[in-house]
Amino acid sequence: MAIAVGLNLVFVAIEGGFGFLSNSVALIADAGHNLSDVLGLLCAWTAMFLGRRPPGVRFTYGLGRSSVLAALANAVLLLLACGAIAWEAVGRLASPPAVAGATVMWVAASGIVINGVSAWLLHAGSHGDLNRRSAFIHMLGDAAVSVGVLLAGALIMYTGWSRLDPIVSLLIVAAILMSTWGLLRDSLHLSLDGVPASVNSSAVMSFLSHQRGVTDVHDLHIWALSTTSVALTAHLVVPDRGAEDALLESLTPSLKRRFHIHHATLQIERDRCEHGCEAEAEAG
Repeated sequence: MAIAVGLNLVFVAIEGGFGFLSNSVALIADAGHNLSDVLGLLCAWTAMFLGRRPPGVRFTYGLGRSSVLAALANAVLLLLACGAIAWEAVGRLASPPAVAGATVMWVAASGIVINGVSAWLLHAGSHGDLNRRSAFIHMLGDAAVSVGVLLAGALIMYTGWSRLDPIVSLLIVAAILMSTWGLLRDSLHLSLDGVPASVNSSAVMSFLSHQRGVTDVHDLHIWALSTTSVALTAHLVVPDRGAEDALLESLTPSLKRRFHIHHATLQIERDRCEHGCEAEAEAG
């Protein structure tokens, strides 16, 4: 993460400077996009650090949820960058300035290398962690965008059609929006305590209901403590007091092994109406 942040900070400065010198809104757009990605990487990096802090008196679950907030901040930063890029590109469609195609090509080629290396560095662990996946998607998307800018620079150099530069910028915006939508949707879902996509709540309910001695399951809640850790609470009706200890001893490791639920809190009740029925009746 540190190497990726350092590489991209240097590249943002180079790309932005050459973008102004060559009058290329595509380079400036990509530099703005890369700058938002650097901020996103810093958010992800900070969230990874905070997530390792142990629970305390004020934050009894720890600060793992900061990784969800970082993923959400990443998505918002990308949307803001898209708005700024699109505004500038539309303005240049009417009267595009002359663009130095060769400069655009060389800078874009550098971007392909830097963003490709950054994506490779961040790939490990990106499948099971939304925070890491957001950083990986950003870097992979940046490499693809740089390929588009490189091709645009080549066409401008050989055809002299400068209007292609803002057109490519709008295509970049479309590509960013497509990759950002899923990230925004998933991070909002976890921020609102939705069931993580990796967990099938119906399967969890069925698993708990079919345990020996369990006659009913209610008040089942599943949510994300972080982008990698899942929590669960549930009330289990177990009339046979003798089955309670064995059930609790087996359920926690089973939930972790089968559903990757790391923090399970289970309340045992003797009868379905032992807790909550009176409140439900009043509410009705």
